[in-house]
Amino acid sequence: MNRSKSHVEVDIRSFAAQPLESLMKSAWDIRVSNFGQDINWVNPIRTAVLSVTGTTCILKCAHCGGKYLRHMLPIERRGELDSSQISSCLVSGGCDSSGRVPVERHIHVLPELSSKWRLNMHLGLASEEVIRTVAPFCHVVSFDFLVDDDTIRDVYGFPASGGDYLRTYSMLRQHVKVIPHICIGLHGGQISGELDALCALTEIGADAIVFIVFIPTSGTLYENCTPPQVEDVARIIATARCLFPQTPIYLGCMRPHGRYRHVLDPMAIRAGVNRIVVPSQEGRAEASELGLNASWIEECCAL
Repeated sequence: MNRSKSHVEVDIRSFAAQPLESLMKSAWDIRVSNFGQDINWVNPIRTAVLSVTGTTCILKCAHCGGKYLRHMLPIERRGELDSSQISSCLVSGGCDSSGRVPVERHIHVLPELSSKWRLNMHLGLASEEVIRTVAPFCHVVSFDFLVDDDTIRDVYGFPASGGDYLRTYSMLRQHVKVIPHICIGLHGGQISGELDALCALTEIGADAIVFIVFIPTSGTLYENCTPPQVEDVARIIATARCLFPQTPIYLGCMRPHGRYRHVLDPMAIRAGVNRIVVPSQEGRAEASELGLNASWIEECCAL
């Protein structure tokens, strides 16, 4: 949603531009003051992932290209799930040409699933009718939250705006618990609109915020791009902690592996996160050094 910057947005940008160590020190103090010494590690082995579209996605977004659908179980094969091994499901899938995940095509399945497990859903830019229909069966909705028109155009490639995402998020909040997910570096690894998204959330509200980080993925339009600088990611997380002192902040599963994660996880802890999905050894060591009390969760971080 490209528009002239308000005083609030300018203040947020000025705040975020301070020296990183100073910003992270403020974030850490706020985190300890509001949440104490507890932190969660997440290994979501008890959350099954179902796709309502199989491996099909109409949008083929620049960062994903439908590649991640290959790791999901088609919802038609839900009978293969072992109830003794799982306690929740992520109901996801590819998007149609309007940016919606067509969960309503399988509305008859949702009562069955919700009677057994807690459900986290990806709905995309769902209509209010669809939201009302699925809300009784849904424990939480994970919603990709972005407001930058250029990012939406270049990454998703369909005619939507930041205003559309704001409206959908606001509708979701009226009917179901919704957790905004902000992908740092989504625009081909460039920082573009993440602070605008945080600014919007200060006005609308959030029960929790999940940060994920752009991963260059083979076979996608962005496969040759590079992830955002780790310091830029830490800066955005620390800014969020300062803006949302009492809101849980999580570092989600979608972030680069290897050395990148080894560097990011300790910085994210000092920037004030409450949960990290599959933390690196370096992250766990940092938490121990800081005196944090870690406990493990075996479901999707949004649940």
